[in-house]
Amino acid sequence: MDNDELGSHSRHERHSAPPRRPTLLVILDGFGLNPNKANNAIHLASTPNLDRYLSRHPHTALAASGAAVGLPPGQMGNSEVGHMSIGSGAIQLQDLVRIDRAIADGSLAALPALRETLDESRRHGGRLHLLGLASDGGVHGHMAHLEALVEIATEAGIEPVLHLITDGRDASPASADRFVARMEALLRRRGGYVATVTGRFYAMDRDRRWARTEAAWRALALGEGERAGTALEAVTRSHAAGVLDEFIHPTVIDPRGRIAPGEVVLFA
Repeated sequence: MDNDELGSHSRHERHSAPPRRPTLLVILDGFGLNPNKANNAIHLASTPNLDRYLSRHPHTALAASGAAVGLPPGQMGNSEVGHMSIGSGAIQLQDLVRIDRAIADGSLAALPALRETLDESRRHGGRLHLLGLASDGGVHGHMAHLEALVEIATEAGIEPVLHLITDGRDASPASADRFVARMEALLRRRGGYVATVTGRFYAMDRDRRWARTEAAWRALALGEGERAGTALEAVTRSHAAGVLDEFIHPTVIDPRGRIAPGEVVLFA
């Protein structure tokens, strides 16, 4: 084949390739398929465009929870793990699973960074401030991880001081009472206490609403805020007033638990 024939052949291949078209990856956050039609908002809604797409084009369904996206079996999916799975094109073992396994096999307790944290706590008065979600949502944290840290701290002779953040978004909106009661029961057995309770609306704001963040900080560092005798009282009183978990006002349970300069804080 001479050069002219080669050039002609290459041009022919280029011309025969299918034309490039714009392609969109559209993510409908919170949208899913459920065979149960009762109380199913997506099934009951009018979706003419989606119906047309599905009737005219090939389609399939993908699992978006549990082991399919690197979560424990039965654990609901969320936008973070979904986006990570789509972006990587592979199942990524999520932090929730990795921490669960580290707790189960004892490697979390032996983690050098955690041992250093406990040693630092010992040098600064012998107590460790633990901040975490009182929730089983598993998106930004999990109650079981907070409980494991309480046990590890007390076994090391460190007093855990808990600053509980109530959820209401990745867990049922009025479920914090059972999580808080469970934590207080653990602390009665193992030692330590709850110092503050704050809804994630204040403690986890990500919209630069600094007044919310300041209200949470004042409870944590200054012992300022609403008062309650127990964490459970703070939650049940809020529920009775129509304030659900996400929006529980920063509440001081034990003012001894303010975070003092130099003390160690661990986010669970």
